Amino acid sequence: QVELVESGGGLVQPGGSLRLSCAASGSAFRIDTMGWYRQAPGKQRELVAGISRSGNTNYADNVKGRFTISRDNTKNTVYLQMNSLKPEDTAVYYCNANAQVRPGTNYNLYWGQGTQVTVSS
Repeated sequence: QVELVESGGGLVQPGGSLRLSCAASGSAFRIDTMGWYRQAPGKQRELVAGISRSGNTNYADNVKGRFTISRDNTKNTVYLQMNSLKPEDTAVYYCNANAQVRPGTNYNLYWGQGTQVTVSS
């Protein structure tokens, strides 16, 4: 019902930068919070950053000062600017969105399929 299309992943050297994008499409009527999570092999999925519709943000401690989350509500798109990347940032990054399909219905959480980010020399 709501599809999240991600882009921007790839291979980058330590200290480099990447910007991830995620656009919501389909039957979404209203989207509240959006966020980015990541999962490395053998580890649990963890929150990287979240952003409310009004622009309030929160970050995991290990990305503060390096990553910036932002959104464009007119495009239903969320971004993650990643600077000073480290090898430990290597993971599959997932976009999510808390969305309402039509007025008066419950909000549901939707996920993208993930995009690989690899930080290596």
